[in-house]
Amino acid sequence: MAKSKILSLLLLYPISKVYGWVMAIRNAMFERGILKQHSFSKPVIVVGNISMGGAGKTPHTEYIVEHLRKDYHIGILSRGYKRKTHGFVQATPNSHVDDIGDEPYQIYHKFADSGVMMAVCENRVNGIGQMLEIDPQIDLLVLDDAFQHRYVKPTISVVLMEYNRPAYQDYMLPYGRLREPMSALNRADVVVVTKCPEDMKPMECRIFKERLNLFPYQKLLFSSYVYENPRPVFNDAKAPIEDLDLSRLTPSDSLLAVTGVANPRPFIRFLRRYRAKVKIKRYADHHHFTHADMDSILEKFNLMKGERKYIVTTEKDAVRLMNNPYFPHQLRKHIFYIPIKVGFNSFNDQPLDSVLKQLLRTNRALAK
Repeated sequence: MAKSKILSLLLLYPISKVYGWVMAIRNAMFERGILKQHSFSKPVIVVGNISMGGAGKTPHTEYIVEHLRKDYHIGILSRGYKRKTHGFVQATPNSHVDDIGDEPYQIYHKFADSGVMMAVCENRVNGIGQMLEIDPQIDLLVLDDAFQHRYVKPTISVVLMEYNRPAYQDYMLPYGRLREPMSALNRADVVVVTKCPEDMKPMECRIFKERLNLFPYQKLLFSSYVYENPRPVFNDAKAPIEDLDLSRLTPSDSLLAVTGVANPRPFIRFLRRYRAKVKIKRYADHHHFTHADMDSILEKFNLMKGERKYIVTTEKDAVRLMNNPYFPHQLRKHIFYIPIKVGFNSFNDQPLDSVLKQLLRTNRALAK
């Protein structure tokens, strides 16, 4: 065993055990009513995970909103991670990414024309109250990354888990990546294994079912990312940008992948399916791009060889890059982002939206 792993085991593992006890005590206080959960007259769908970032909360939240917005008047509430504001902020056409955060900004601009309300607030209880006061017609609330925010009692909890990072192979923070122990999955109504490969085998599906050992009333689903055609980050009418067709690239072409997400590996694997050479510029999740970062990206792009050269980034990174005042003007026509959608494979009896609609109908019937 390497020295770094031994030191990590000796120093971080004991801390992770203490952290696990603290979380267990906190959860017990909610279960016994010592810490109060707030219920609302409108159904609340909570989307979250029990591990640190990268499970795909934003695309799954978008999937839920896209498939339920015709049946419900939806309000979406997020914490607004790494925004530069505090308290309750409702998204408007004039909102900047710094006002509400990159993921809420992305979600808002996808659904603003559909009448969906988007807001951010650290205190979800207060946030829901203000949303319902502003728009009493909201009849479904979707909370992004709020599984651990137990002050709100959810109607339905959807917990995500990455295919390559199953919770049963992980440890509590800081030794591992788990926010809560595996037992927290008992609170979930639906568990979705995300980012599954297209060639996933039935045996792998059975392993997840056996290792997770969910209750009969809990649903286990498997989802994959569906990558759409690249789109320009900047769409300047004065300088139209040619489409980027990845399938037409050759080994003499080059791509610079710029990522600031928790787990860029699926994105990089997708780009490497094609014949162009792929260079990588990786930053931390929710990275705030500085002037120096922009200079570094420009320098790396200029050093790349190839008949055709492009910068390709994720949808979440595109939100921050397009709003960055330091982005080099000469790169605007060369940068594209790749939208992603969520798909459910043949291992599922029914897709997530059907499961949620059924659970919502059941909840409505029980409430009468």
